[in-house]
Amino acid sequence: MEMLLFGVWALLALIPDPGAPEERFEVSVWPDQALVKYGQSLMVNCSTTCPDPGPGGIETLLKKTQVGKGPQWKEFLLEDVTQNSILQCFFSCAGIQKDINLGITVYQPPEQVIVELQPAWVAVDEAFTVTCHVPSVTPLENLTLTLLQDDQELQRKNFRSLAMASQRAEVTISVKAQREDDRCNFSCRAELDLNSHGGGLFHSNSALQVLRIFEFSQSPQIRVSSLLEVGMAETVSCEVARVFPAEEVMIHMFLGDQELSPFLFWEGDTIWANATVRAMEIGDQELSCLTSLGPVEQKTSQPVYVYSFPPPILEIEEMYPLAGTEINVTCSGHILTSLSPTLRLQGAPDLPAPGEPAWLSLNASEEDDGRNLSCEASLEVQGQQLSKTTVIQLHVLYKPRFEESGCPGNQTWLEGMEQMLACVPKGNPTPVLICTWNGTVFDLEVPQKATQNHSRTYCCTATNQLGSVSKDVAVLVEGLDEGISSTVLVIIIVALGVGVITVALYLNYRPCKVERRKLPYRQKEKNKEEESQFAVQQAEKHNEHTC
Repeated sequence: MEMLLFGVWALLALIPDPGAPEERFEVSVWPDQALVKYGQSLMVNCSTTCPDPGPGGIETLLKKTQVGKGPQWKEFLLEDVTQNSILQCFFSCAGIQKDINLGITVYQPPEQVIVELQPAWVAVDEAFTVTCHVPSVTPLENLTLTLLQDDQELQRKNFRSLAMASQRAEVTISVKAQREDDRCNFSCRAELDLNSHGGGLFHSNSALQVLRIFEFSQSPQIRVSSLLEVGMAETVSCEVARVFPAEEVMIHMFLGDQELSPFLFWEGDTIWANATVRAMEIGDQELSCLTSLGPVEQKTSQPVYVYSFPPPILEIEEMYPLAGTEINVTCSGHILTSLSPTLRLQGAPDLPAPGEPAWLSLNASEEDDGRNLSCEASLEVQGQQLSKTTVIQLHVLYKPRFEESGCPGNQTWLEGMEQMLACVPKGNPTPVLICTWNGTVFDLEVPQKATQNHSRTYCCTATNQLGSVSKDVAVLVEGLDEGISSTVLVIIIVALGVGVITVALYLNYRPCKVERRKLPYRQKEKNKEEESQFAVQQAEKHNEHTC
């Protein structure tokens, strides 16, 4: 029995006293929360309250290096931390081991945020997608992505649930394109909230992406004549209607392999280009118009035929014939004409056969001076009738002569008024005119103030290379009172005529005798008229004299 009690006492002696310091020790780790940026290092301190600790340290899958120690602590450097992990800090004291865990959270801020538009150019009423994604960010459950159109929020997405946490850091929406969306800016904002892990709020924004909206449903229309004349400048145009935005349409025009240089104009939803083309090769060619807007291109082509048709050649045997000379006029087609034209010479008696020249024999007269001779060539090209005309002016040389219409033999001037001698002779070459009186040359260029001294007969001589001719021009200067009296006389005669008609009508209704008066006055007017007629007869007799 004593032996049994001794054994129990011995066992009890081996059980440590719970009240001893070794039995009440603690193990702690610093920091108590570990938030490490991806790929960075972490310093961890593991310590105990045991006065005389036994083995201690940390257990982790991360690369560790002990960098310091003391009686009750050990310090370790964890390098290249790239994933979340749980670290265990432990110490033993009097044969008893205690440990504590430290959760290490690795974070990677959203340094790169990318927005993509698919497609970047969208047709009106078509759908497009806006996608935002962050290539590298962690922890994903703390991330929030927000899509923006200009300053308007389109969609917000977080990744808090475990199901979402396994996904990519991405958000996508689909939108129907409208014209008003053109040139809108799309962007994305990423926020990583690490406040629950003892960190802060990290945020980043993407670059702006500009959306382009277009409408390009109609093909370009070419406006050009089906026939082009070789070497001649022609205007061609290409038009695109119902296109948006019209001012951004690119237009290229070609004639065969030759690129033209168009000028662009636009108004509303229509754009057109005008270009000058000069075809240099005869035959069939193709005019094409290539238009592009964003990713869309449209091309239209139209065939044209290039022909050669110079004006006909009109030849006169003598360009400056003398009056009375027989001259020959010939019209022929140009050698460069594509086909043989039909020629029609003005005044020619017969119409020549196609390809044959037309001719005319003409006896030049003074009346032919300044006459236009014309020849018309007609040619059928691709079913269209074309014509060209050549005109030459005929110059007939003849001696000077006077016509009464251009150089009246009797001229009346009004005394005191500025007057010039009216005399223009005919003739080719243009004659030189000299008018004299008693050997004194009269100035025909400067107006003269009419006096009674100008009442005389002038000898006017017209001269050119072919001869000369003279004519007497009688000038009669009337006094100012005479001129006024003549005017008054006309008025009085008109008034008297009206009065006589009125009286006659009156007498028809009142058949009574009315005494006629003013007979002396009428006799006086009759005398004046007889005197005027006498003066005119005298001037005409004077004009018959030649100088």
